[in-house]
Amino acid sequence: MHRLLPPQGLNSLRWRLLAAIGAVVMTTWLLTGWFSYSKAQHEAEELMDGSLAQTARLLLAITHDNEDDLGELAPRLATVRGAADIYEPPLEFQIGRGNGTILARSPDAPEFPILGVAGYNDIIRHKEAWRVLNVVSTDGRYRVQVAQAIGLRDRAALEVATQTVWPLLLITPVLILLIYISIKRALRPLEQLAREVATRTPDSLAPLTSDRVPTEARPLVLAINRLFRRVGRTLDNERRFTADAAHELRTPLAALKVQTQVARLSGDSPVREHALQQIEAGVDRAGRLVEQLLRLARLDPLSCPPHNQAVDLGQLVGRVVAACHAEASVTCPPLDATCLVQGDDDLLQIAVRNLVDNALRYSPPDSAIRVIIARRDDAGYDLTVSDNGPGVPEAVLARLGERFFRAEPGKTEGNGLGLAIVARIAELHGACLHLANQPGGGLAVSLQGLQAAAG
Repeated sequence: MHRLLPPQGLNSLRWRLLAAIGAVVMTTWLLTGWFSYSKAQHEAEELMDGSLAQTARLLLAITHDNEDDLGELAPRLATVRGAADIYEPPLEFQIGRGNGTILARSPDAPEFPILGVAGYNDIIRHKEAWRVLNVVSTDGRYRVQVAQAIGLRDRAALEVATQTVWPLLLITPVLILLIYISIKRALRPLEQLAREVATRTPDSLAPLTSDRVPTEARPLVLAINRLFRRVGRTLDNERRFTADAAHELRTPLAALKVQTQVARLSGDSPVREHALQQIEAGVDRAGRLVEQLLRLARLDPLSCPPHNQAVDLGQLVGRVVAACHAEASVTCPPLDATCLVQGDDDLLQIAVRNLVDNALRYSPPDSAIRVIIARRDDAGYDLTVSDNGPGVPEAVLARLGERFFRAEPGKTEGNGLGLAIVARIAELHGACLHLANQPGGGLAVSLQGLQAAAG
């Protein structure tokens, strides 16, 4: 029987199905067997009662025609006590007149009063139970009493019932074996799928085929394929991120090396001072780049904000604007009501700060920066940072937000990561980054679709 157990153990799906279906089959078999046994036993008893009635009518007919010869006929009519065939249990009888006088009886007939109530009765005589039938002729002249030992009747009924149930018992192991084979064949596609996944190499992210997979397992295959796609995108982003980071870090480090050599070799104090200033600026730029790279590295694996809670967008913008007053004219129109959005306070503050920094960096010194919060029809919010600078060429506008892309590489000190960080934060909050040139001049950058906080 141990060969029927699946190699995965009792926790495998195959064994669970076999155990569940086997339990159902056994329960059904027990109920069917019990019902068949009870029905067969009842029918056997009915047949033996019918045999009693038929024998009683036959004895009455013989008595009418052969009253004087009953003494000689009685031994011939009696069956042998203890016969081997249980399907013919011995019948004992008494024949008498209507007044109770016994005319004839079988040798082993129990001595019951022949004047008993007509019909079937169960009687105990000398510690033995009997099924007795009393019959009276139509004219009332004769009475016949036929008896059968209940123990013998029960043996016959049990034999009949057992023969009825026995085929069910024999077919059950065959049925369970067929169920096991059927389950094994039905689960074969899942085993093939498991082998296909197990033999995959770490860099093999091709989608799994779902043509031969059962309908119930297709959602699992689709989920695995979606996971493969996400892992593939993550690996591609990491490879691209690593390559871009190495490229971007190489430039400031090379500049630092050059300026260090200039400062070391120069004997002129103004030249050395200028080189040291360039080294300091390069270190600052490299520091900002590393900080932004680390921030992106922390944001990329996330699927939702780390601390998803209600954030007062008005207060958050107020803190950013207050920190920028010393740098330029950054304003935020007053709000009519509290604007609560669902998200991470720190990430949203980083996003707003990056938008304001970009506006300050790429706008003329006297530009006015405005931060506007607008309510959407779908109960969300849009946050827009606009300036009155020169704007951005349309050919470049579509690429803003790409990592390490700068509209004017030689004119600004940016690393091309600020808007990429904002776009990633917007994505984590279910929003999107939108850039557009304003009709009157300047650029407007928006976080569109920030989700309103519940309550």
